[in-house]
Amino acid sequence: MHFKPFYLDCLSHASYFIGDEETGTAVVIDPQRDVDIYIDEARRLGLTIKHVFLTHFHADFVAGHLELRDRVGATIHLGVKAEAEYPFAPVRDGQTLQLGSLWFRFLETPGHTPESISILLFDSEQENGSPTAVFTGDTLFVGDVGRPDLMASVGVTAEDLGAKLYSSLRQKLMSLPADTRVFPAHGAGSMCGKQLSTERSSTIGEQLEQNDALKPLTQAEFIAMVTEDQPAAPPYFGYNATLNRQEHPTLDAALAQELVPLTQVELLERQWLGAQVLDVREPAAFAQGHVHGAMNIPLSSRFATWSGILLDRELPVLLVAEPGDEVDATLRLGRIGYDIVAGYLQHPMSEWKTRDIPLIPVAGVTPSQFRKQLETTNGALVVDVRTAKEHEASRIAGSLNVPLGELANRLSEIPADRDLVVLCRTGERSSMAISVLQRAGFTRMTDLLGGFDAWTGVDADSAASCTLS
Repeated sequence: MHFKPFYLDCLSHASYFIGDEETGTAVVIDPQRDVDIYIDEARRLGLTIKHVFLTHFHADFVAGHLELRDRVGATIHLGVKAEAEYPFAPVRDGQTLQLGSLWFRFLETPGHTPESISILLFDSEQENGSPTAVFTGDTLFVGDVGRPDLMASVGVTAEDLGAKLYSSLRQKLMSLPADTRVFPAHGAGSMCGKQLSTERSSTIGEQLEQNDALKPLTQAEFIAMVTEDQPAAPPYFGYNATLNRQEHPTLDAALAQELVPLTQVELLERQWLGAQVLDVREPAAFAQGHVHGAMNIPLSSRFATWSGILLDRELPVLLVAEPGDEVDATLRLGRIGYDIVAGYLQHPMSEWKTRDIPLIPVAGVTPSQFRKQLETTNGALVVDVRTAKEHEASRIAGSLNVPLGELANRLSEIPADRDLVVLCRTGERSSMAISVLQRAGFTRMTDLLGGFDAWTGVDADSAASCTLS
């Protein structure tokens, strides 16, 4: 057996390649949309990818099932309750698929979504006949379980899915042998749960001991636990879940039309016609000078997630990037189905020469400088764009908390006639927030360099590099 997990840090997404040498066949579970990594792995091992399994219709990324179908002819397998525009092989509870000495058994495990499945992997060479592993998708994570509240917009209640999740866990997954390895579709940082571990795999026995959602609970207690205090779902989640059901252009087809080089004049003309300028450079570079109205989402951040939150997917995007980074930015937008790039600035910002249209800087202040200012005046308002939980734990007295993800909808709460000092934890989200405020017409803003970490004494005066959260 050939087994290789792939982990995409920026989306906290795990996918899995499993190959059988005897039959020369491989399967991929929950692939990311850029599928060359799986095709290259199969080629290296002399295998052919014949099957792709989706544990459910993912909401936080666009899967690569159509890409694998079109590139290598793989058959798509979905749970029997799935409804999709493209042909697929539906799998029912207890159904199996044999690959030489390997075989898979499918479990219907609704709860995160109605069509969710988990996949047991068996190796006939294992003497006790127990499963080697279970691929749990978003039903069971390491340290948590999938949230049941993401389908309210289509009329499926969190309570109904929570009850199904309760049964799926207790009747299917918790009864597996304790040494069964657990491989979920996500790790820490994913918004598909709230307490995901940084560990990328576990065992059923470890989860029975350590996962609070698997403790003895009534159904009502369980539903209350898994529905309360969930982070707000980003607006692109529903879009991605729908796209994963639909027949849509592959990533390669999209990229071929998006990477169009633009002159400075062409970029400005298209911006004037309504396109969004997305500057993916680091906050320090953005602060030195950027196109008026540009949105800053650094590539080093959780780029796809923040793009899905802050960008308007109905409008084209024009990229400003360090040379070569436009390809990575376009690819990562494509991972969430944002095939909306209409071109990129072909010359670096250091060569900006367009007359009468100056670049816009962002002022910065170190914590020690700001403390001195506070000693002489109390005129500046601190706008803290960290999450409410971060702000509640520790904050600058008198600061106004407006989390970055909510900022565009809460601009009326921020006074435009006062000096604003914007902060996050390290300086990354504050740069994004300032770009949102600038687009809305705010002009009196300063970035607290290094953010709250610097304010509380973590190398405060050398934090001007805007370390990233």
